[in-house]
Amino acid sequence: MVKKDKIVSLTYTLRDERGEIFEHTDMPISYLHGSGQELFDKIEKALEGRSVGDSVEVELMPAEGFGEHDPDLTFTDDIENVPPEFQRLGAEVEAENAKGETVHFVVTNIANGKLTIDANHPLAGQTVRFDVTVEAIRDATPEERRMGRPAQAMH
Repeated sequence: MVKKDKIVSLTYTLRDERGEIFEHTDMPISYLHGSGQELFDKIEKALEGRSVGDSVEVELMPAEGFGEHDPDLTFTDDIENVPPEFQRLGAEVEAENAKGETVHFVVTNIANGKLTIDANHPLAGQTVRFDVTVEAIRDATPEERRMGRPAQAMH
């Protein structure tokens, strides 16, 4: 049963606000239940007490999931000021902010000689749905409990 200090392996499908699949995994991912580190809190709570084979559907409002869309993370400039390799929708751009941190931007719009890049998560501002299935449950080792996550795969 899914409870604190269990390593839980799960598969999931993440759907955006329009119900379209944004991300899907058939290869189980594992986390330490109760660590509060790797899953959204609402999903972890929904999995509490579940068994192998159980599925849960969890809807996350922006504040519970990927956050609100922050207009301060969106920049628009004249397209001629942008290097040619980034002049296409979906192009990914790495830039440093004022604090020296690397920020990941994606070109989200090109219109009327202007190009827009956005560092918000693609699902920011959206209510999303996770469909999660429990694939396996096991006791965490003392080391995993100390680290707060599953140990790396053994070779």
